[in-house]
Amino acid sequence: MADQILSEIDGSLRIITLNRPDRHNAMDDDMSALFQARIGEALEETESNAILIRATGKSFCSGRDTNVLGQRARDESDFHFVRRHQEGRLRMQESTKPIIAALKGGAIGGGCELALAADIRISDTTLKMALPEILYGVLPDTGGTQMMTALIGPSRTKYMVMSGQKIDAATALDWGAVDFVVAPEELDAKALDVARDIAAKPPINLAMAKEMINLMHGATIRTGTRAELYAQSYLFKTEDYHEARAAIREKRAPHYKGK
Repeated sequence: MADQILSEIDGSLRIITLNRPDRHNAMDDDMSALFQARIGEALEETESNAILIRATGKSFCSGRDTNVLGQRARDESDFHFVRRHQEGRLRMQESTKPIIAALKGGAIGGGCELALAADIRISDTTLKMALPEILYGVLPDTGGTQMMTALIGPSRTKYMVMSGQKIDAATALDWGAVDFVVAPEELDAKALDVARDIAAKPPINLAMAKEMINLMHGATIRTGTRAELYAQSYLFKTEDYHEARAAIREKRAPHYKGK
């Protein structure tokens, strides 16, 4: 299990690699807990000035492992489960260290929100980005509605959240969801180049720069993320949520009642 999240130091750059390629880096509870431990260590250490998050295999992260959807590893409420995961995303956004994400293939659901929590996103042309939670009877709950709106605006975010449809790399670049798009064979080199360049800068300047720029949307994102918590805690109790799960399990179209 420990090899599902790899961590290494490259000069003043910390590199964290998602390493569960057989599941498109979908996170179950163990992998999620390990990621939070590794990112927490990286944010606190003095050896690094910046963090690069990347992935092995075809995808960046396809979100929560569908094998454990709706399950709670701890004996905790939906409210506490969602809030705990929100804290991980908010910690990334509000940290003083710049975080760069190298995206490819699927960046779906929680994987998309993980990418959004980074400060700079570099993708290759295979990227498919989505917030598909509505297809499962719920909504994004670790900042997706807030972070995506800050990047691409409310109308496009409403399209993504209300339809659950994927956008490709070209669209993500055009809308502002990613900052660079390169060929697949160039992704690692481009991401390392950008991350190493930033990590070489004075750490106090990097911290202050991130802090100042975050003042534009930071407070709104935190408040809106908490609104996601309340909405999601409610949605988990609805008949429509259970109908969505049953429809997926039974491979049929759902019949929603608005209850």
